[in-house]
Amino acid sequence: MTLKVLIVDDETLARSRLRTLLAECTDPRVDVVGEAANAVQAMDQIQRTGCDLVLLDVHMPGVDGMTLAATLRQMAAPPVVVFVTAYAEHAVQAFELEAIDYLTKPVRRERLQQALQKVERLRLAADGAPQYESNSAGSESLIIQERGRSERVALSDVVYLKAELKYITVRTADKEHIFDGALSDLEQRYAHLFVRVHRNALVARRAVRAVEKHNDPVEGEGWTVRLDGVEERLAVSRRQLAAVREALMS
Repeated sequence: MTLKVLIVDDETLARSRLRTLLAECTDPRVDVVGEAANAVQAMDQIQRTGCDLVLLDVHMPGVDGMTLAATLRQMAAPPVVVFVTAYAEHAVQAFELEAIDYLTKPVRRERLQQALQKVERLRLAADGAPQYESNSAGSESLIIQERGRSERVALSDVVYLKAELKYITVRTADKEHIFDGALSDLEQRYAHLFVRVHRNALVARRAVRAVEKHNDPVEGEGWTVRLDGVEERLAVSRRQLAAVREALMS
């Protein structure tokens, strides 16, 4: 499967570097269908040729990348957006606009590769109703559809569930899966296994190891949860802080 990619950046050198990096990425394969230096050119190319993914700069003359992303959301079948920018403070707004990832310049090939693979998993997620399973021993699983095959992922192996676009990232200690379902449904079904830490994330109760205060330069003082099995820490909203602390003590 080949991803059709449009590069949108007002800097010629930045577009050239992304082309070079994309040429070095082989999983998935990529076809750069065009480049655009501004939002008007980008919309014209998307409407004429179509694409699966837009690598989109935030700061551009005229209509900026955030505004363009908001416009793309109104399309019947919008391309996936990955923001590429030197300004990390826009990350929160980027995800509110349902960008699937956010890359900071200078972009590293390994980080770009991760974003491409996330887009591919999203495209390969099967249509239809989410599939859940419980066996005779009471073990509960999600049935994940990826790359044309079905895979059973035991909920006892899941560290967290995070909503991204209209899909769920299912994170185990060694792998990420894409699940076509709703976070609220998973929360209702498996409240005994997971606790909500934020509006976009559930974490395994058994995996909660610490709740820690942190100071974000953009969002200010807040809280994060440290989990067994993964290095990344997830934000904890003030509304959910008491529930997460309760899970830590149980």
